Amino acid sequence: MSRDHMSDDQSHIDHLISPDLDEHSAPEQFDSRRPKRIEDERPMTTPDVSQRTPDAQYPPGDDVPDVGQRHTAAAGMPGVLQSLKFALKEGPARSVRSLVIMNHKGGFDCPSCAWPDPDGDRHVAEFCENGAKAVAWEATDKRVTPEFFAEHSIAELAKQTEQWLGDQGRITHPMILRRGSQNYEPIAWTDAFRMIGDALNALVSPDEALFYTSGRASNEAAFCYQLFARQFGTNNLPDCSNMCHESSGYGLTRAIGIGKGTVKLDDFYSADAIFIIGQNPGTCHPRMLTALERAVKNGAKIVSINPLRESGMIEFRNPQNPLALLGLTGTKIACLHLPVRINGDVAALKGIMKHMLEMDCLDHDFIRNKTCDFDEFRDDLLATAWDEIESGSGLSRDQLREAAQIAARSERMITCWAMGITQHANGVRNVQTIVNFNLLRGQIGRPGAGVCPVRGHSNVQGDRTVGIWEQISDRFADALKREFNFDPPRKTGFDTVTGLQAMHEGKVKVFIGLGGNFLSAGPDTEYAADAFRRLRLSVQISTKLNRNHLITGEEALILPCLGRTERDVQESGEQFVSCENSMGVVQESRGVLAPASEHLMSETAIICHL
Repeated sequence: MSRDHMSDDQSHIDHLISPDLDEHSAPEQFDSRRPKRIEDERPMTTPDVSQRTPDAQYPPGDDVPDVGQRHTAAAGMPGVLQSLKFALKEGPARSVRSLVIMNHKGGFDCPSCAWPDPDGDRHVAEFCENGAKAVAWEATDKRVTPEFFAEHSIAELAKQTEQWLGDQGRITHPMILRRGSQNYEPIAWTDAFRMIGDALNALVSPDEALFYTSGRASNEAAFCYQLFARQFGTNNLPDCSNMCHESSGYGLTRAIGIGKGTVKLDDFYSADAIFIIGQNPGTCHPRMLTALERAVKNGAKIVSINPLRESGMIEFRNPQNPLALLGLTGTKIACLHLPVRINGDVAALKGIMKHMLEMDCLDHDFIRNKTCDFDEFRDDLLATAWDEIESGSGLSRDQLREAAQIAARSERMITCWAMGITQHANGVRNVQTIVNFNLLRGQIGRPGAGVCPVRGHSNVQGDRTVGIWEQISDRFADALKREFNFDPPRKTGFDTVTGLQAMHEGKVKVFIGLGGNFLSAGPDTEYAADAFRRLRLSVQISTKLNRNHLITGEEALILPCLGRTERDVQESGEQFVSCENSMGVVQESRGVLAPASEHLMSETAIICHL
């Protein structure tokens, strides 16, 4: 019986009914306390984040947030119009050409979320509002040229919003911010590579470099990147997984032996119950609504456990259906909504499972043959008082009984979750409790049943699969050694939190970011800004301008790369890359647009040049 390592004030810890793994592999608890500040004696070359003016927070016009009544249906004509709005704003020709082949065989993988594509026939418009926005954002006709940087100083740009910075368009040339300068200027690719090489080779230790990865990097770029870092001599490979589904991967690995979900898209069509916990499909994974609609029409009961009653979980108006497009019809999605108290998910699930225990609806053969320590788990449920469950979950005993009845009658149940489960100090415990919920009736490892952590970013799961991780297993290290004839470092490197702390303490001198916006994505923007200013060199491999280009080390480089939508032609011919979706399927991605600039390189080419 394994236990999650939680603090003493978290009473009634759930006992796992899955095999115990090495307890010494548990990650350290994140320390939210800031490291002691160190005096930075070098001159500050970049402005403070706080220099943004108040009137720059929300630009005038359509971008001003409008707070009103919640909609009771998602998609339909409003979704189509919003998608068209993105395309028309950024450049209709390039956007439309991209959208018609996105998520189609022979086309490119959506640079937005990681929801899987159907195996069979696909709709003409196989994308959602988020995908349309991501494509229009990348395929824009607007350009950020060397003349733009000459006209706008770092101090001027820092007063603008993130939205404004990205709206300026695609970066066309490699750029350098020299020590003491307030303006980026162009630099030749060869000089940029030499500068990075000199900075890395001047370090006292390879661990003074940090190699960050965004989830939009392809499998090929990510594999080359981790290989580059490890050949250089470090496992300092923080990535956006550290800030999203890290607790899912760890909790699943300890519970079932693998850190990924256990279902495919077709399983949704045969499931008779789907529990969606701490996830907003209509907002974050809109294409998932199509799968949920089909599941409902096939007879599935969908339960939403969420403080928010999201529009997409109330009704879905599928834009592919003419009547739904016009708002004349729609599909009710969730048959039951449980407005759980924030971070009351464990209490809610314990209440549901306690009811199931009383109903005696468990799969005792499965529990006996495929799990361990059920008796301890059962005793914990029985010892937990209903008053504690109700106060912890914010739900009544009757509400939890209704959910338990759906789970008890289900023969094929899927449980999905996202950031509402993982983004808590007890995220691992949340995930392990969900696994226990599925194991009670053997709802795993067979068609129509299983667990489904819904990944957010396009290839965040693929990056981890190909080796982007601050930890390294002996098996993977040995494979790298055999294949590439070097001995990889075995010591655990810095993740996003410890990496920021190391930068802040002066232990990291060089930062290289493969996509993303680490400054704004980090847990504390001002603290991250202080950390970046202590670097000797910060390098960003990017498509568009963001705030991390303005808060830098003593010197900074912007290396502009091809986007997912663009053709990559090398001496050997046209290239393609691959991505892994949220359900472990790897597919080809091939761009179709001409590059935004003749001076761009692919991510893979940039890493190989380094």
